[in-house]
Amino acid sequence: MDWERAVVKLQIEFTPEAVSDLRVFRKFEQQQVIAAIESQLADQATQETRNRKRLRPNQLAEWELRVGEFRVFCDVDFAAGVAKIEAVGNKQGSKLFVHGEEYEL
Repeated sequence: MDWERAVVKLQIEFTPEAVSDLRVFRKFEQQQVIAAIESQLADQATQETRNRKRLRPNQLAEWELRVGEFRVFCDVDFAAGVAKIEAVGNKQGSKLFVHGEEYEL
């Protein structure tokens, strides 16, 4: 682990698509997702945990954060000091819905 990455506090940025994704959810669900993003991604965004993992290469994002039935997809740029939230989806059974459509990673 690179020491600089361990101590950098990242700024959280949302793409317009991610903001639109969040607006679909109920207020309580939005707050739950945002709280998880702030607590899980600001300090150690690239450390794999039970709820945070690096994805195989795909069109959406490099990292996934699980928040209950919700999935937050982000890219991390340490040089810019940013964790960029690309999309927020929800899991229904074995299906993932992102931007209102079924999505496969």
